[in-house]
Amino acid sequence: MHYMKDTNNELNDYEGTWKGAWNGKTFFITFKKIINRYNEAHRHNKDFLIGKFKVVDNNGNILFNNTNISDENAKIKGGMFAKLDDKYSLLYYDKDLCGKHGVGKISFANAAKTQIQWEYYYRDQTIFPDCFYYNYPANQRPEPLPAQNLILTKQ
Repeated sequence: MHYMKDTNNELNDYEGTWKGAWNGKTFFITFKKIINRYNEAHRHNKDFLIGKFKVVDNNGNILFNNTNISDENAKIKGGMFAKLDDKYSLLYYDKDLCGKHGVGKISFANAAKTQIQWEYYYRDQTIFPDCFYYNYPANQRPEPLPAQNLILTKQ
């Protein structure tokens, strides 16, 4: 059986909680390395990161928080390092937000590895009438992740 192992332990430096600010909100994400897990889609085992996050507004109100869900249900799952730019790919899928999804990349922003460059892009989403925000204007729909380049600092 094929196993995509993190032989150089590159993912270990990403583990931990990272923080950044965007649009009057604070974004916290905790990355954890998962070892030797079977990937059904690709039919092999691999090491990868999962991400759980919390978003708080300037008044301290929690807007999004999935930090207590199981690792198996993490909404952010890592892919692999891209050969082109050596950035680690992330996939986001949120069934609780009507299937909102997107792709991202992370890489270290400094040599000390205390800052991450976060890049994220939402994918177009088909919203069905049973979605709770079906009738919301586009600018009032949930935006749980920073959809822009952002520097995150290790906590």
